[in-house]
Amino acid sequence: MEILIKAVQLILSLSILVLVHEFGHFIAAKVFKTRVEKFYLFFDPWFSLFKFKKGETEYGIGWLPLGGYVKISGMIDESMDKEQMKLPPQPHEFRAKPAWQRLIIMLGGVTVNIILAILIYILMLTMWGEQYLPTSEVNKYGIAVDSTGRQLGLTDGDKIISVDNENIEDFHKIPKKIILDKSASIQIVRDEKPLEIQIPKGFISKLLQKNNADFISFRTPFIAAKFSDNSNAQKAGMKVDDRVIGINGITTPYYDQYRTEIAKFKNQKVKLAVIRGSDTIQLDVQVNKEGIIGVYNKAFEQFFTLNKKEFNFFQAIPAGTMKAYVGIGDYLKSLRLLKEPKAYENVGGFLRIGDLFPAIWDWEAFWKLTAFLSIMLAILNILPIPALDGGHVLFLLYEMVSRRKPSDKFLEYAQIVGMVLLFALLIFANGNDIIRLFRH
Repeated sequence: MEILIKAVQLILSLSILVLVHEFGHFIAAKVFKTRVEKFYLFFDPWFSLFKFKKGETEYGIGWLPLGGYVKISGMIDESMDKEQMKLPPQPHEFRAKPAWQRLIIMLGGVTVNIILAILIYILMLTMWGEQYLPTSEVNKYGIAVDSTGRQLGLTDGDKIISVDNENIEDFHKIPKKIILDKSASIQIVRDEKPLEIQIPKGFISKLLQKNNADFISFRTPFIAAKFSDNSNAQKAGMKVDDRVIGINGITTPYYDQYRTEIAKFKNQKVKLAVIRGSDTIQLDVQVNKEGIIGVYNKAFEQFFTLNKKEFNFFQAIPAGTMKAYVGIGDYLKSLRLLKEPKAYENVGGFLRIGDLFPAIWDWEAFWKLTAFLSIMLAILNILPIPALDGGHVLFLLYEMVSRRKPSDKFLEYAQIVGMVLLFALLIFANGNDIIRLFRH
């Protein structure tokens, strides 16, 4: 069921983005009185699932869910309609329009994708505001780190003050700052003493290979919130609000320490030290073969005070625009990381994107991811690769500067090369997804 929910969210999100993107080309073409022959969601080789014609345009839904397209008269695109290109240009055709009009038509798709992301952020801020975990709150208990974080030079309990001497108010932005900005140092407090951690050379490359953005996380105490069915902890006498502070004489005041220790005692009985009220008691608990005792920790919101900002619609306009601007910058920085050794192994396809969506239907998460994907689609489409909008834009800019239009034959060959490159990337990205499935 979880896979189905993720798949439906992915299809719905991509459908919205494709329709909006193609509508950008469509409306720009209409403004300049350029004929649009087809407007399709998904591709329709050989047949379509649904279609109708209104005016000069055929609208439809194809059966191959790899995007969508508008077929503009007199334009060399994925349809490769060479017969039409052999005829003299007609006034309603793309090739008959001035270069500046053709440029606007080609930029229409990415433009509306950026506009859509801004609108989504504005409406999200208006409806839900913005909530985040302050770094100062995390520092009440210090951070928890995994093996990757320890390679960085951090330890459990460190308190992060700044990254590259810049205070990061939102704790969850710290890993992103380290990765995307290729930060050089982290300023921390350890055992009440200030310390500067120099990020080792090549660390970002190692981090990308491990595909782990959670090398730094928050830590909390372990206070029982509820129990699973047939809980061994509950059978041993543990109660809600008991706080676990030790296992077999080993001090574990925090949940991350508890998880590390309890995993060492699978299929064994352990003695848990628990604080109940003002008393410390000992409980004999059987650990099962998975290394768990059937008790859930309290939610992190019960340990921290989250910051929440409320926005009215007019306040959300500049804030939403800035979120889109930052999102564009972050995605461009992430593309730079592809130069790191073996970073290509992290390139993902539809499975990777689908896995970003939550396993339950959450409209706030859905729209947040849709805004991000809209930015991603805009940037990828404007890359100067033949067959993408950016390839057409590149050739149009060349024409406007040199006052010489590339030949139709050259554009045809460029389109073929671009389509081959795109299909190769599609196969590679989705192949990576399949390889990751088998690894897990």
